[in-house]
Amino acid sequence: MAGIGVFCASSQRLERRWLDLAHDLGVEIARRGHELVSGGGCVGMMGAVADGARAGGGRTYGVIPQSLVDLEVADTKADELVVTDGMASRKTLMIQRADAFITLPGGLGTLDELFEVWTTAMLDHHRKPLLLFDADGFYAGLLDWLRGATRHEFIRPSAMSMLLVSRDVSEALDLVEAALLGMARQ
Repeated sequence: MAGIGVFCASSQRLERRWLDLAHDLGVEIARRGHELVSGGGCVGMMGAVADGARAGGGRTYGVIPQSLVDLEVADTKADELVVTDGMASRKTLMIQRADAFITLPGGLGTLDELFEVWTTAMLDHHRKPLLLFDADGFYAGLLDWLRGATRHEFIRPSAMSMLLVSRDVSEALDLVEAALLGMARQ
């Protein structure tokens, strides 16, 4: 069993399709016997992925800052919920706990989490797989920018090769599991 960290939107004003995507990913994480490592929220896609994991019989581990607990958005149904003193310590704990990361559609906070885990991997602080879930081309513009920055040598090709990309829930977990298996063989 691996801990799969999921970064995603916590907005409460999302279209149903985004919530369904998150729920489906949570179900598939659980179906494959993995633990969900989440940002510990109960709203938006973050709540949907946790609900999906529980619906699939999976274990959920949430990490949430006290300021969000105070706003009453904590996932109190999590099997384990850790409360931190801020967003930075939240990311640190999620990086420590998860064995791999999947980034679903989201906004600034989601991108912050993606870039933190990617940067720390590039600096060789960890060797955990990271996948960008490009549902309906959501991240197409970002991917174009990243490829352009790589062509102009602002990003190393080795960093780009770390980022897995998928548009399908099953394929996303196949890619993450293959990367985890490859790492275990090293």
